[in-house]
Amino acid sequence: MNTTDPDWEGQRAFLAVLETGSLSAAARRLGLAQPTVRRRIEALEAQVGAALFTRTPTGLAATPAAEPLGEHVRAMAAAAEAFTRTASAEAQAESGTVRITASEIVAVEVLPAILAELQARHPALAIELGASNRNEDLLRREADIAVRMSPPRQDALLVRRIGEIPLGLFAHRRLTVRFGVPETMDDLRGWPAVGFEHPPAYLERMVATGFRFAMADFSFRSDSDLAQLAALRAGVGAGACQIQLGRRCPDLVPLLADQFRYPLETWVVMHEDLKGLRRMRLVFDALVEGMTAYCREA
Repeated sequence: MNTTDPDWEGQRAFLAVLETGSLSAAARRLGLAQPTVRRRIEALEAQVGAALFTRTPTGLAATPAAEPLGEHVRAMAAAAEAFTRTASAEAQAESGTVRITASEIVAVEVLPAILAELQARHPALAIELGASNRNEDLLRREADIAVRMSPPRQDALLVRRIGEIPLGLFAHRRLTVRFGVPETMDDLRGWPAVGFEHPPAYLERMVATGFRFAMADFSFRSDSDLAQLAALRAGVGAGACQIQLGRRCPDLVPLLADQFRYPLETWVVMHEDLKGLRRMRLVFDALVEGMTAYCREA
């Protein structure tokens, strides 16, 4: 390997190509011309001393030499973004940027109302919201504050347990007309069902409480919580969703409420080093208050 330090612009180009799979898409993300991205990749390859990408029918794929570099560049990108957020305002200012991460369903269905009220009170705040079921690493500052449905396991975090968001079974009322109202779990056999492609992280805890399933039970499968909720609302099949969200849709009917209710424990989490920044505390406290109220709806 060439001992010359790779430049950050080349690494940004590398990460953009790695995540988008093409020079043109990377150029659009970075706001650059495609030849500029190509030159930066070629310069980085010269410094590393190996090819980083190879052409495939679907685009550019990382070579074995590139794959281990991706994690390091992502960490550097997260640190750079965290630096920019931290420097976006003075410590006691009620302004600046705060990045929140939450699951797809919470980010889209629950947080917007909470954030709208927060920004009405503090209009100088800028919110970045990552909607992902992957737990972004707060210690590496991939995000500033997280709403999580699994217990935080890292140290150096400010953690507030909110309560429980229960899952229940729901179906569009058309399905209850077609199949009747079930009285037992066995009555659901033969119903179209909405489920997942791959078991979610919380499934092991559900199985421990007696929940049983087979992939063949699901006539509609998606790992996207939003796609599952949309399928329930459209009447594709019966399935699980947060009880609060099920109640908000007048066409969804709760099923077997006395037999199926699974609680998802909920936390709001922040790196403890950020508690001295007023904007971080404002957002943290607003999320705690808003998520607590949401839990009480159940």
